[in-house]
Amino acid sequence: MIIAIANQKGGVGKTTTAINLAAGCALQGKRVLIVDLDPQSNTSLSFISYDNVDGSTYELLTDLNRNLEDFIYPTASTGVDVIPSRINLAKLEAKLVGEFDAIYRLKERIEPLKGKYDLIVFDTPPTLGLITVNALVAASHVLIPIQSSYFALEGTDDLLETIEKVRSRPNPDLELLGVLVTLVDKRTTLSKDVEAHVREVFGGKAFETTISRSVRLEESPAHKESIYSFAPNSSGALEYMNLAQEVLSRG
Repeated sequence: MIIAIANQKGGVGKTTTAINLAAGCALQGKRVLIVDLDPQSNTSLSFISYDNVDGSTYELLTDLNRNLEDFIYPTASTGVDVIPSRINLAKLEAKLVGEFDAIYRLKERIEPLKGKYDLIVFDTPPTLGLITVNALVAASHVLIPIQSSYFALEGTDDLLETIEKVRSRPNPDLELLGVLVTLVDKRTTLSKDVEAHVREVFGGKAFETTISRSVRLEESPAHKESIYSFAPNSSGALEYMNLAQEVLSRG
């Protein structure tokens, strides 16, 4: 299964979900690869130090003669490898403009890794540009995190329209794996109303699991740890483990 975690809005929990979903699935015995497609590199920084990194997603998608294995780095989370990104990934769109295979670059590069990993997770940038389209073309499934806020569904129509365009031609097999409500404050009526609205709109595609707003989840990346090693008894660890189990059951 290849999952693109996508939402063009920032601050909805894409990176937190990528990190902890990957680590949670690895704890279930799966071999997992995270591909960081966000130029901000927050996912990469949560797993590795850049001291020995010689190759990132930018080179992966532009230097097609380099060996694929050059870009894959092990992490401290058992069972999780990462292809890191750097800020130069922001130049990708300009680099590939006019290239006939631009939207297929990631799909073609990742293809040989399907047999090596049970799960490949793409963390995408908060845009609907070429990088996110590459992720949707290469993925088998898309997971949409939606923040529990008043403007939760704002912009979702644009994302769903992009998914439909990708399904219409370059990737007809792309499936919506599910919608995840994040940053939930269970004490507020607003959070309950947003969750109810998401379930009304998406029906069975809304995950049963929701992710609570958590200081522990925010702190763990700074320690280069997933929530499972940083705060294994926290609500965040329990919720993301539940999500991992739901994802694997749907895949």
